Amino acid sequence: MIIGVPKEIKNNENRVALTPAGAKELIKRGHQVYVQQSAGLGSGFSNEDYSAAGASLLPSIEATYQIAEMIMKVKEPIESEYNLIKPNQLLFTYFHFASYEPLTKVMVASKAICLAYETVEKADRSLPLLVPMSEVAGRMAIQKGANYLEKPLGGRGILLGGVPGVLPAKVLILGGGIVGTQAAWMAAGLGADVIIMDVSLPRMRYLADVMPANVKTMMSNEYNIREQIKQADLIVGAVLIPGAKAPHLITKDMLKDMKKGAVLVDVAVDQGGCIETCKPTTHENPTYIIDEVVHYCVANMPGAVPYTSTLALTNATLPYAIQLADKGWKKAAQENADLVPGLNVIQGDIVYKAVAEAFQMPYTPVEKYLS
Repeated sequence: MIIGVPKEIKNNENRVALTPAGAKELIKRGHQVYVQQSAGLGSGFSNEDYSAAGASLLPSIEATYQIAEMIMKVKEPIESEYNLIKPNQLLFTYFHFASYEPLTKVMVASKAICLAYETVEKADRSLPLLVPMSEVAGRMAIQKGANYLEKPLGGRGILLGGVPGVLPAKVLILGGGIVGTQAAWMAAGLGADVIIMDVSLPRMRYLADVMPANVKTMMSNEYNIREQIKQADLIVGAVLIPGAKAPHLITKDMLKDMKKGAVLVDVAVDQGGCIETCKPTTHENPTYIIDEVVHYCVANMPGAVPYTSTLALTNATLPYAIQLADKGWKKAAQENADLVPGLNVIQGDIVYKAVAEAFQMPYTPVEKYLS
């Protein structure tokens, strides 16, 4: 198979979809890998690194899309890429379709095959290609939140862990999945007073067992959220419904009950956000303030630590990329059930139910293409 790796062009997105080591593994199996020049520079990988691995370098994003049967990316295509996508071309990347209708409609019209990292799902309901970036984003949420609690950046002026004789900050985490768990570990490690909320009692039992003493668990419901936001200095939105739009757990009217200078970090913003007042921001302009509450809503948080993120992402995606390249998307999905829910759009049909429902668009069962 001919695999193309374009340079990411989303604002301050420095990750790349494939490391030189990953390219070498694909090339060893007889596949051709074409990498756009400078695609890996932001992650610390030079053109020479890719050449040494056996990949071919291309001068432009247009040339990369033109030659490739499978495009490997990190983030969803943006408007300047739409016209480059070809019918029957396989795109293997994060899409987060349910949060952005224009992208969904363009991909349907393109007749391409869209296999989304974020909905590849194992039998135990875990999301193997979302986990590594969720781990990064969860840890970064605390790093960034602690930073924006500083007074010059609009925050309350409170140190997350406090000091002897001074109480630490209160951190509220909405969601006990990968993002929430990683955020809780980081906040606890810095000495904060942490509450993590979830709707699953078994999950809370697990977290209560493994978390340190400064992390408490609480059932997530509107009453409890309204009470806890009054005390929180930093709130992390970490809610995920695979492939679907996140629910709004904090609404605009709740901001008036929060501390002035409190910080909201909505990690779910790329799925529509679980905080009503959050809208996607960039690393260039990451925050804004509403009702004296700081909102940090960068949609590609792991892009700020591209070396770590790119290695972690390739570790997870490469085994699937090899299967797709070796067998083609249809046979790979027939033989590996993990890939079936990853298929979101196929040749003009939406085959992932939550995406179709998000925009009241026609839904086609994926079995039409796999039987």
